[in-house]
Amino acid sequence: MDDLRLKYLGLIAGSADESALEEVRLAAIGKKGEVALAMRELGRMTPEERQVAGPALNALKDEITSAIAARKQALGDAALEERLRGEWLDVTLPGRRRGDGAGTIHPVSQVWEEVTAIFADMGFAVAEGPQVETDFYNFDALNIPSHHPARGEMDTFYMHRAAGDDRPPHVLRTHTSPVQIRTMQDQGAPLRIIAPGRVYRADYDQTHTPMFHQVEGLAIDKSISMANLKWVLEEFFTAYFGTTVKTRFRASHFPFTEPSAEVDIQCSWVDGQVRVGEGDGWLEVLGSGMVHPHVLRAGGVDPDQWQGFAFGMGIDRIAMLKYGIPDLRAFFDSDLRWLRHYGFSPLAVPTLHGGV
Repeated sequence: MDDLRLKYLGLIAGSADESALEEVRLAAIGKKGEVALAMRELGRMTPEERQVAGPALNALKDEITSAIAARKQALGDAALEERLRGEWLDVTLPGRRRGDGAGTIHPVSQVWEEVTAIFADMGFAVAEGPQVETDFYNFDALNIPSHHPARGEMDTFYMHRAAGDDRPPHVLRTHTSPVQIRTMQDQGAPLRIIAPGRVYRADYDQTHTPMFHQVEGLAIDKSISMANLKWVLEEFFTAYFGTTVKTRFRASHFPFTEPSAEVDIQCSWVDGQVRVGEGDGWLEVLGSGMVHPHVLRAGGVDPDQWQGFAFGMGIDRIAMLKYGIPDLRAFFDSDLRWLRHYGFSPLAVPTLHGGV
């Protein structure tokens, strides 16, 4: 045993790295190591011999184990010391400036603020509502019939109901129109609001994502007409794009407005980019119309006394148009390179008329 002790303590002390040290450990106290094999011989010894050899072998095993642990610690300390010498840092060097790692304002947040400010100048207040809505507020109150495609599971995200609960399931709102109903019920008429917020639809491609942002407008009074709607939209687009923008109304159909109109804005295409307010082309940007009497009644407003207009557009989409962003999906990829390219510095954000 003295020979084993001297042999392995010497090998341990001479191990140059942890790999060599592990080989020594296996040779000494591994399952097939010399000390382990010697301990197996205890069964062949007489009781008197075992009383002497057993404690001695255990003591040898403990000594070798301790020596290995100490050598491993020494090797680790030496490696750390070497690394510290190689990665030496002068802490007296000046630090980085505070602005070097500053973040940016997301294009959606920037456009949200621009839209809100422009409509606020025209007397529109901001209204909000829940993103998880009842079937009534999301569909029924908006005169959307039960057979309408928007109520299909392929288009709308429905929430799970507990077993035995036969009530219509809640939905992730497909538009911010429910906010209009809730605001009419709370405030009555006259009314002038916009409802920006997140909405959800089961769609995903270059111009559609399952979650996106929308802003809807609602104005109710006793003598409001489509002429007022056209003026409001043209004033908004002119302020938003920083140039005079003509609009074109095309007859359409929406369950919640009558008459209804798709709204196009004047534009041209140059090198694959849309230029708003010039040329002889037209681009559809939103839906609008006069609020349907059924919708007014659902909001607690008498359609014989009041009338109004409503409109809705995608915040993400008008951001794409103004700032030349080609793919809607990139808005939600959290790619820092994209955010640095399209994001706005808090110290240099665009004004309402497109300048900086």
